[in-house]
Amino acid sequence: MEFSSITSFTAFVCYSVATISILSRLFHPKGPNLIITLIFACLAIIFHVLSSSQFLNTHNHLNFSLPNVVSLVSLIITLVISAIALRFKVNLLLPGIYGFAGLWQLAMIFISPVGNMEIVSDKIAMLSHITFAIIAYCILVIATLYAFQVAYINTKLKSKNLQAVHHLPPLMQVEQQLYIILLFGSVCLLFSQVLGFLFLDGMISKENAHKTILSLIACTIYFVTLWGHYKQGWRGQRVLTLTVIATFILTLAYFGSRFVKEFLLL
Repeated sequence: MEFSSITSFTAFVCYSVATISILSRLFHPKGPNLIITLIFACLAIIFHVLSSSQFLNTHNHLNFSLPNVVSLVSLIITLVISAIALRFKVNLLLPGIYGFAGLWQLAMIFISPVGNMEIVSDKIAMLSHITFAIIAYCILVIATLYAFQVAYINTKLKSKNLQAVHHLPPLMQVEQQLYIILLFGSVCLLFSQVLGFLFLDGMISKENAHKTILSLIACTIYFVTLWGHYKQGWRGQRVLTLTVIATFILTLAYFGSRFVKEFLLL
């Protein structure tokens, strides 16, 4: 068994334990045992990092095939949310994040090598564009998860089901964090597009036009959502719907064509 497979499977096991730990006591009167959950989550992250060493190849190249990028994105999101969990109550987000990361690590064992996009690590402009794009995507996915959390807490409060939100953070706190995260992610996304137009060729070429257009559409929706909140007082379901639509479009921009090329057209 290869080293990457061993580390991926170990990460899957640790993520699974963390997921079960949080789910089994999510609505318990005393709440989940975050110490046990985060211990296994940290172990999972360590093995996840080790398995992601496949990103680095010889000859100064980075392997940016679709499975590796998804693994990297899930690693970043898991790391960030786990760090947030040390200070804020994000119990509702942890099962989905750990569960997805664990299942993807398991899938990585069985996914056959596919054609990949190799990037020379000394191409500063390209690396900067891709780095900001990945960071923006991770932040905006987190913002989307926060929007779901806001909607859930709001629904339970309206139905006066206080038991369901006893171990969740206050609604106003989560809303405030949501818009800060959404603003930061939107700025990063816009910056990545500006870098691309300024320093890269082919942003509107036949091969990349759909990615650029979809990314700009998603970016516009994110900023419209922010404008609507701060200027028109948009909240709740409208913000959730717009954020989900924008994230779906951004996901299509980043992964849609690559999924077709790397898996469907083999």
